[in-house]
Amino acid sequence: MKIIAFVGMPASGKSEAARIAAEMSIPVINMGDVIRKEVLRCGLEPNDSNTGMVATQLRKCEGMDAVAVRCISQIRDAGSDLVVVDGVRGIAEVECFNREFGEGFILISIYAPIEVRFSRVQKRGRSDDMNSIEGLRNRDERELGWGMGEAIEASSIEIENNSTLETFKKDVIEVLSNYLGKNPVE
Repeated sequence: MKIIAFVGMPASGKSEAARIAAEMSIPVINMGDVIRKEVLRCGLEPNDSNTGMVATQLRKCEGMDAVAVRCISQIRDAGSDLVVVDGVRGIAEVECFNREFGEGFILISIYAPIEVRFSRVQKRGRSDDMNSIEGLRNRDERELGWGMGEAIEASSIEIENNSTLETFKKDVIEVLSNYLGKNPVE
């Protein structure tokens, strides 16, 4: 079993890469869904502040790898030799997946400059998005506090996402195809 996880700062393109994987018929587990589900379970509005608070609290109470631990059964239940995980947020999660899946775990970082990321945030309209570049910087700092920087450094592959969606899609397909063992699809 191979697990390909995407890591990167908020709005770098992790979810877009996961969407591309899904189009390639690769099962996708979204780590953010674990947090969003917990926010709703707590009866909170799913905004950036509440999402961040719940994510931080979950890590404080259950450990910095809490979200990864909650995803392991979903990954195993996917019933596929290749699964994509969207949204690693810290080095503890990387270490958890490494312990669980060993050499079958592949970490890919996605990079985009903050100005490009904020432009994307303004267009995507998720309830937990920030409405200013300062809000994005604050979210960056929060996630860096969870070990995001170390997780990004631990990646074995980096995909730059600072051009067109078409270019990014081509790059993601090329990388994922290496693990599917077949030629890239157009």
